[in-house]
Amino acid sequence: MASNSSDTPRPKLVVFDLDYTLWPFWVDTHVTPPFHKKGGDVFDSFNEKVRAFPEVPDVLQWLHGEGYIIAAASRTGEIRGAKQLVKLFGWEKYFKYAEIYPGCKKKHFSRFRAESGLEYSEMIFFDDEGRNIRDLKEVGVVSVLVPHSGVTRKLVEQGLAQFAKQRRVGVEK
Repeated sequence: MASNSSDTPRPKLVVFDLDYTLWPFWVDTHVTPPFHKKGGDVFDSFNEKVRAFPEVPDVLQWLHGEGYIIAAASRTGEIRGAKQLVKLFGWEKYFKYAEIYPGCKKKHFSRFRAESGLEYSEMIFFDDEGRNIRDLKEVGVVSVLVPHSGVTRKLVEQGLAQFAKQRRVGVEK
């Protein structure tokens, strides 16, 4: 029996890591801030072009258009550079929340919980590092491991389906 979309559990907060999740590098070691925009492209201080993974802009726009609340969580030490890239890529309009600083992702999510009033069980997280996935699963966040090819629409759709399946099972218990 197919369920209609209004019956499908969906996360109230979709959270993305930045490094090797939305862009193909570590902002604190592989590119050199400050960054600037020229002709619609983003460059680092050595005028090397800086790119996001190809599908990321469309994925963020799609999720935003579907009414999802989106956040960024990064443990980078290059706080200013990461925030600058988010702004230069034009993603700040999508991220209602952003926790960008070194430390355990549990701390980032604790702040999301406090700021949003949402429970961990209402969140989904996409990250390329297994340790972060394990940490967030421990507190009840549905967490999806992102391959080094980055976030794609297919991966996000699979993650949303995983969230729905896990939450339906949780409701049926």
